[in-house]
Amino acid sequence: MKILVELPDDKAKSFLEMLKKLTYFKTEKLNREDEEFYEGLKEVEEINLAKQGKIKLKSAKELLYELCGRN
Repeated sequence: MKILVELPDDKAKSFLEMLKKLTYFKTEKLNREDEEFYEGLKEVEEINLAKQGKIKLKSAKELLYELCGRN
């Protein structure tokens, strides 16, 4: 079984150290292409959740303001 885990950068090192102690567990770092693929899947999932009404996506105006550092 393969499992993808997403962690904050500041927690990843300690989490990986813990996993390395488990003899039945193998870790593998994703290459950049795989990372981009999984990020794309995450975006598709967010779109599906928005279509189902489970989350609200930002409007273009909200996104623009966020990018410009305005409220």
